[in-house]
Amino acid sequence: MSELGAFSVSLAVKDLNDSLAFYEILGFQQFGGNPEHGYAMVRNGDSVLGLFQGMFEANILTFNPGWDQSGNNTDTFTDVRSIKQSLQDQGIEVPGEIDAPEGPGSFMLTDPDGNQILIDQHR
Repeated sequence: MSELGAFSVSLAVKDLNDSLAFYEILGFQQFGGNPEHGYAMVRNGDSVLGLFQGMFEANILTFNPGWDQSGNNTDTFTDVRSIKQSLQDQGIEVPGEIDAPEGPGSFMLTDPDGNQILIDQHR
């Protein structure tokens, strides 16, 4: 079984400042990102949202192999290339290639209902 790592929902927002203010009222606090570049990461307990203005059209389910829910490196994890190969071996279509043979890499796929999923390894 693959270890997918940290989970967050990446939201395509119309106005980053309005979205930040809204989620702060809900109890989220910004812990990462760069609003000057159109994105911010917010957290409430173990719940993590990425707010992205102008970067993509739809919301995305995001998994980060190698990170825990606080964004810390984990001792062990399933490499993004192994996750992709496992999915393909089970008949799941995963378009594109991961350029590097190791280290950071990512791929996207779509579930049966059209939801986009990003597997994004940063290390």
